[in-house]
Amino acid sequence: MNPTIKILVVGCGNMGASHATAYHYMPEFEIVGLVARGDSKVKLNKKLGANYPLFDDFASALKQTKPDAVCISTYPDTHEEMAIAALEAGAHVFIEKPLADTVEGSQRIIDAAVKANKKVVVGYILRHHPSWERFILEAQQLGKPLVMRMNLNQQSHGFMWDVHKNLMASLSPIVDCGVHYIDVMCQMTRSKPISVAAIGAKMTNEIPDWNYNYGQLQIRFEDGSVGWYEAGWGPMISDNAFFIKDVFGPKGAVSIVAKNAGAAGKSDDVDSHTKTESIKVHHADLDERNHFTKKDFWIDMTDEPDHQGLCDREQQYFLRAIRENIDLTDHLQDALNSLKIAFACDESVKTGKMIYLD
Repeated sequence: MNPTIKILVVGCGNMGASHATAYHYMPEFEIVGLVARGDSKVKLNKKLGANYPLFDDFASALKQTKPDAVCISTYPDTHEEMAIAALEAGAHVFIEKPLADTVEGSQRIIDAAVKANKKVVVGYILRHHPSWERFILEAQQLGKPLVMRMNLNQQSHGFMWDVHKNLMASLSPIVDCGVHYIDVMCQMTRSKPISVAAIGAKMTNEIPDWNYNYGQLQIRFEDGSVGWYEAGWGPMISDNAFFIKDVFGPKGAVSIVAKNAGAAGKSDDVDSHTKTESIKVHHADLDERNHFTKKDFWIDMTDEPDHQGLCDREQQYFLRAIRENIDLTDHLQDALNSLKIAFACDESVKTGKMIYLD
């Protein structure tokens, strides 16, 4: 019988709380500590009806609890130091995206995982979403080249505006959020990205001078496919058309149509960010009079897992990676690749130039 995996949870905000909830109800894991600088760890303990040990300092918690695994859901500028410390202490790591706040830092984490012979799973939640898996599959049936149009703008306020401002102390929205959708585009095309161009705008004085809270990126792929993604955070962001997930190719189009989650007023609702509800498939086939030969059809996804359900699936995968010794080489290279592309887009915003990729 496999021993219980002792896990230390670092960061008890939105994602950390969701991952901790997954571990709390999974008999294969035993939470040995919750780490956070503020009172979020106290609130999480209360929410779970638990009495897990609480720590303010990660290094102390790591030394005292000696975990088998560490879950890192802190701000990106802390990822590298924490992940490498955990790996060097002999622990597997689940880490929220992005892997680190630099490409070089991400590579150092990957190298440390190889050296320690431990697993590192990056929190690419859409990879565990059955509706997004279907969306990608349908897009792959449309022929080449593909045109991919996606966004996730968030009219954030209250607590979420504080979260976004903290995130923007180290990364822009098109890097932090963009890695998800760049990863999706790479899965859809299975082609090499060759260049990026991006624009951005700074609409608040509450973030560093070098950063911006609205960005839009464009990617060209080797097979002729193109894609764009936009992300904006803040109280000034429009909640009109904030949720676009649309792909078309020579054979037709496929679109996520989240009528409820994509409605006005839902842009700052974390549950709405992964909702699909339904997928619309359109065929481009025409008859001799140029009329469509097939009607559009809908794939009902209303029974899809909610945000907590997706986090549960992520942790099931983390468990399997550890127990079944899954080779995560491709997983980590994909995470590194999407981050490289996102940072190239960030460079394009700041320089005003198109960036060509190696």
